[in-house]
Amino acid sequence: QVQLVESGGGLVQPGGSLRLSCAASGSSLSLNVMGWYRQTPGNQRELVATITLTGNINYADSVKGRFTISRDVAKKTIYLQMNSLKPEDTAVYYCRATGSRGNYWGQGTQVTVSS
Repeated sequence: QVQLVESGGGLVQPGGSLRLSCAASGSSLSLNVMGWYRQTPGNQRELVATITLTGNINYADSVKGRFTISRDVAKKTIYLQMNSLKPEDTAVYYCRATGSRGNYWGQGTQVTVSS
């Protein structure tokens, strides 16, 4: 079993920055892909960014050029640096990890962009 713990959410003004972290624990199996998703009330969870063990990265069009995903493989931790935040980035951000035994989700962290 894999546990994912997110941190770093909060309230920030438009144009500001936040850095999210997601630490994986509980399993020695490789987590091939890790990533961030977000969800707002009444909407489906959507992809924000993913990163593979080999460093391949994918971003949603809405965050390209503003968000940066990175990964510390040894620490089983990923990060999401979010710059130039907009009110429409407000959501609960979830970490997801994919391993040989399936997908795992964190509990989510709230990001609110508001003046």
